[in-house]
Amino acid sequence: MSAVSHDVTRVGIGLGSAIAVAISWSLHQSIIWAAIQGFFGWFYVLYYALTRPGGLSG
Repeated sequence: MSAVSHDVTRVGIGLGSAIAVAISWSLHQSIIWAAIQGFFGWFYVLYYALTRPGGLSG
């Protein structure tokens, strides 16, 4: 794996976790839930997007 693709992967995982934590905090105001959902990262972001009215289209 090249250094560039390794950096891109790490940034993508970090961004997914940051978005998941922000969503979780806005919904629950709980550090524990934010940590748990931040661990799942993009999976939680996708779940959130699919279960909200309007789905991925907004």
